[in-house]
Amino acid sequence: MLRRILTVSALVLALVPMLASGADFALTGANTTISFVGSKPEGKHDGGFKSLTGTASVPGNDLTKLKITLDIDMNSLYADNPKLTAHLKSPDFFGVNSNPKAKFVTTKIEKAGNDYTITGDLTMIGQTKSITFPARVAFTGAGLNLSSSFSIDRTQWGMKYGRGKIDDMVKLTVNVKAN
Repeated sequence: MLRRILTVSALVLALVPMLASGADFALTGANTTISFVGSKPEGKHDGGFKSLTGTASVPGNDLTKLKITLDIDMNSLYADNPKLTAHLKSPDFFGVNSNPKAKFVTTKIEKAGNDYTITGDLTMIGQTKSITFPARVAFTGAGLNLSSSFSIDRTQWGMKYGRGKIDDMVKLTVNVKAN
């Protein structure tokens, strides 16, 4: 019995430093999805981004210290209509030939009830703007799950094509299931 207690105690003591140090997770298009919905009076269009890379770090297992860096390949943009996909990649919207990458970097994470409020810098079309959004975040030593749905104003990044015919607000949905 004493041997088992000592063995379990030794195991716990060995694991505590690993858990206290936190965890790092690779973010890819396989474990992270970013989708959007653009609306207009006659309907809506769905789309997203297929290719992205980044990291999520949870220092000391403290989600309020979560650091996310995400690079989005803008050429991986897709929409529910191939003609729209091409138009969204044009200079009228994202201008992916001149701006092949978008980037998001967290700057602050705050606990908000059972969820979190994430603030970060979103760089698109050569312009960086701070955004804040609610997120449900869960962390175990083995995985990080994050889900959020929020809207941004596309005109803040200079996307003014179709104003009055296309809503300025675009709904984004982000899901991360990283192990």
